Amino acid sequence: MAENPNQNLKKLKQPKNKNLHFHIPLSRLKEFIQVINELKVNLEVYLSAKELDSLSKRELEDTLRLFSYRPSLTIHGPFMDLSPGALDPLVRDVTMQRFTQSIEVASLFGAHTVVLHSGYEKWRYDHKVDVWLEQSLRTWEPMVEFAQMKGVTIAVENIFEDHPENLAMLLSKIDSESFGLCFDTGHFNLFSRINLRQWFEITGTERVKELHMHDNDTTRDHHWAPGLGVFPFDELFEILGLPERTDIVLTVEAHDMEHVKKSLEFFDRKFH
Repeated sequence: MAENPNQNLKKLKQPKNKNLHFHIPLSRLKEFIQVINELKVNLEVYLSAKELDSLSKRELEDTLRLFSYRPSLTIHGPFMDLSPGALDPLVRDVTMQRFTQSIEVASLFGAHTVVLHSGYEKWRYDHKVDVWLEQSLRTWEPMVEFAQMKGVTIAVENIFEDHPENLAMLLSKIDSESFGLCFDTGHFNLFSRINLRQWFEITGTERVKELHMHDNDTTRDHHWAPGLGVFPFDELFEILGLPERTDIVLTVEAHDMEHVKKSLEFFDRKFH
């Protein structure tokens, strides 16, 4: 979402699909609250590390009072510098602190899902996915237990993965309804070395909790509206059984108002 939102208000229509969410940083929520309240959209709210350290319970309650309706909310936790599979225990401790804070805020916010990054890069781990997995379990197992206690689901997002072996291994080790995947279309477009069907043959589709939907031309992470790049959205919807399947959170990650508008138009065409 972008500049001068109120000027674009009349151009936007409320989404027909009630499961559609839109990503927005918490720091920009007040800036766009008129548009949000008019469209009554569901949201994925991004929290920075700085915000996690400074937010009070009262500020969260004040934020919720900004809404003129009751939206469905998810939370996207911080990711810069974090590494859930870190070999350095101090790095892992900081990562777990940020994840714990994110889950705590999600619970207070009434959000049902928290998206967190996997942190796997094959070059950093010298292609030793088993080393990453062993360390990752030390992070994710207690995080899932905490999330279950708070009534929150964790969705792990693919970033630099060119193959989902690490994600499939993680799912096989943590068999919990409170733990699954967030499939990011833009990141798949940039990094995957296998096609979409091969990807989901490896991870399965049952534990996909959320989709991050945006597009690009494979040169950089543009965050364009779906349909403006080369990602095969029709194939994705067919593989996942959408829009009939309603247990997956559908989150648009467009970064300006024009692409928000085009995203709304795209999904109204696809999910009419």
